[in-house]
Amino acid sequence: MKKVYACLIGNWVCLNDDPECVIGTHRQSPVIWFEEGADIYAPTSRNPEYVDKYTGLDYVNVYYLGKDYRINPIFIQIVTE
Repeated sequence: MKKVYACLIGNWVCLNDDPECVIGTHRQSPVIWFEEGADIYAPTSRNPEYVDKYTGLDYVNVYYLGKDYRINPIFIQIVTE
């Protein structure tokens, strides 16, 4: 079994624990998101206007326990049991 963990506001949580949790552009369950390629926003070329701005960073959207989060993908870990 795969578990998908994310650091949300400084706390590591298991996204699998929330049956309503969705992640990514296609709003998939955490495990399906990972198994189908783990899409994130990461442009192949950066608009020079946004290179040094927060809005230009790689990110993934996570809906967890009724809240939407936008996090950098480095704050996601996959654990296989």
